[in-house]
Amino acid sequence: MYPELFTIGGFTIHTYGFMIMLGAVAGYFYVSTVVKRELGISPEKIQNLAILIIVAAFVGGKFFFYLEKPDYYFHPISNMFKGFRTGFVFYGSLLFVIPVTVWYFRKQKWPVWPLMDRMAIAGCVIHLFGRMGCFFAGCCHGLPTESILGITFTDPESQAEPLNTALHPTQLYEVAWIGSTLIILWMFKRYKRFEGRLFLVYIVLYAIGRSVIEIFRGDIRRGFIIDGVLSHSQFISLLIIAGAVGTYFYLRKTQKG
Repeated sequence: MYPELFTIGGFTIHTYGFMIMLGAVAGYFYVSTVVKRELGISPEKIQNLAILIIVAAFVGGKFFFYLEKPDYYFHPISNMFKGFRTGFVFYGSLLFVIPVTVWYFRKQKWPVWPLMDRMAIAGCVIHLFGRMGCFFAGCCHGLPTESILGITFTDPESQAEPLNTALHPTQLYEVAWIGSTLIILWMFKRYKRFEGRLFLVYIVLYAIGRSVIEIFRGDIRRGFIIDGVLSHSQFISLLIIAGAVGTYFYLRKTQKG
């Protein structure tokens, strides 16, 4: 739709990056405010965490992106720096951010699961803004469709393919799913049964929604474990769901016991 927000003196502000920045700021202010009020953790220490998360998300997102076409990006290595500011995989960011976040919590001797619950809500906010950025950039686009839901991308700078053809707005499908997940988490927050519940519900719901939305995705470069049947993201979703469900019942049992 609008991959470039505006240009000043030859410097272009891309809408995708701008939306990510808005999401990160909103997520930071939510976490810093809530943990200070509910857990007595100072915003200054949350600033250090935010920097670690940004670095981990960038590294993980780019690493998984490169794995989609390793023959191209690693032969030669210089190809890794082509289009360096674009091209990220959310699951890569998530799988790098989680261990880094847990490590930081343990290092600071903070309660891990209560904080992960609060991070889940912030994660929804950041991800929602990020998927809106995807929509404006045209990346993560859907398959061609004749349904009334189809949206046509016309900007030559858009990453959507093909242009001037109605496509499933998979980015908006995901925005709607993440927004619904955020509402569910907010409702669950009022009826907390055990620490860690919100975080586990978040990643399970996201994985389920992502697996379904993958059916309508048109950017085949993300790759398949089984061609046309099971994409890399769907495979990762299945692993995440299995691990999260097992952890859910373990925490529920141990914390009640």
